[in-house]
Amino acid sequence: MERRAFLWTVAACVVASPLAAEAQPAKKIARIGVIIVSNPAVAAPSMEALRQGLRELGWTEGQNMSIEGQWADGKEDRLPGLAGNLVRSRVNIIVTGGTLATRAAKQATQTIPIVMVGPGDPVGGRLVDSLARPGGNVTGVSSLNRDLAVKYPELLKEALPKVSRVAVLWGPPIGPRGLKELEEAARPHSITLQTLELRDDVDYEKVFAAITKGRAEALVVFPAIKVATDRALIADLATKHRLPTISANSDFVVAGFLMSYGPPSSDMWRRAATFVDRILKGAKPSDLPVEQPTKFELVINLKTAKALGLTIPPSLLARADQVVE
Repeated sequence: MERRAFLWTVAACVVASPLAAEAQPAKKIARIGVIIVSNPAVAAPSMEALRQGLRELGWTEGQNMSIEGQWADGKEDRLPGLAGNLVRSRVNIIVTGGTLATRAAKQATQTIPIVMVGPGDPVGGRLVDSLARPGGNVTGVSSLNRDLAVKYPELLKEALPKVSRVAVLWGPPIGPRGLKELEEAARPHSITLQTLELRDDVDYEKVFAAITKGRAEALVVFPAIKVATDRALIADLATKHRLPTISANSDFVVAGFLMSYGPPSSDMWRRAATFVDRILKGAKPSDLPVEQPTKFELVINLKTAKALGLTIPPSLLARADQVVE
């Protein structure tokens, strides 16, 4: 009798084992939404930096996390819809590139955590309450691009000692405050600015015709939405019109700009992965202070300098963190 009971027990365990295995819940995959203002090709280095940062923290795409990208293709009016798509698909977290994408995400949800990458003034842009205590559902990495713009006149004057008239291309999210600060920074260098706003329907041929008419000798380009998408075209036209160009993003120099000065974009996106990791493991965005970049790099394109007929002073070249040849 005891032997029969033992056999029944063994048989029950054998039958129950596969059923118990089938009943195990599938491993949860964290769903990460990303909103990029440009297109996949332009944003590829940023996305790879984010993926690399996540891999270093133990997150593997297809195993314990997935990434759902949303692309605005340089069109600001598409951002609210893209943010809405991610909210409706119930992602666990949203990563945003820049001020306008972050604002669109924040307007779409007050509950899904948002990790921003690159806004120059997250407090002034009302994305967070303060850098130390963000409040709400937004935190991340600020680029300080607007503050760094005051370096542009200094660098242009060093590269072009006789420069006195500089054109400025700008657009959302840069506004009057950023332009005023640039103007104040240009005054000690005896530089007069000619500002031109870029809109979605911009005609670049007309823009550069206006720059030529204004007798500008160099060009400052704020990293606005349109600029990120059209940087190669802007670089080509600037070279055609023999205008040295400077911006904040080293990707622009790779596209043909003369110089850039600012925090490495790849570093910011890789650093954003740390915020994603901590939030997915239970941290609240409101408890994670916004980080500011500590590393800045000067990048110079010697190929562009040659095309413009310029000789970059050795003192400036010696300070460059990277030289494109």
